[in-house]
Amino acid sequence: MSTYEPDFCPRYHQAVEMIGRRWAGVILRELLRGATHFRQISAAIPDITDKLLSERLKRFESEGVVERTVLPTTPVTIEYRLTDKGRALEAAVREISSWAETWLPAEGEPDTVQLARSGSPAEA
Repeated sequence: MSTYEPDFCPRYHQAVEMIGRRWAGVILRELLRGATHFRQISAAIPDITDKLLSERLKRFESEGVVERTVLPTTPVTIEYRLTDKGRALEAAVREISSWAETWLPAEGEPDTVQLARSGSPAEA
């Protein structure tokens, strides 16, 4: 009989914390979809405040996930683009999206869980 031995992985924990911050995953998804301007990202995410979006983008920039470019236009234009490190999160974001579509109810739907393979909902 095997005994469970926890194997704490600091890198995994750090990654989950990075993309698990409030609104962070949705911001990443919008950047992966091609949004590059603050207003594009903000318009795509209902209920996010400008302050929180700005904080998340700055944090992603400091973590090397997002690159911020100031364009010399009038008025000044700022673009946000994912770095190689940020684009490398695409598969993870897609998998989380797929999992959510399968297992989480849409807003306004009853909270049910689809049982594996049976297709029968079970009240959660």
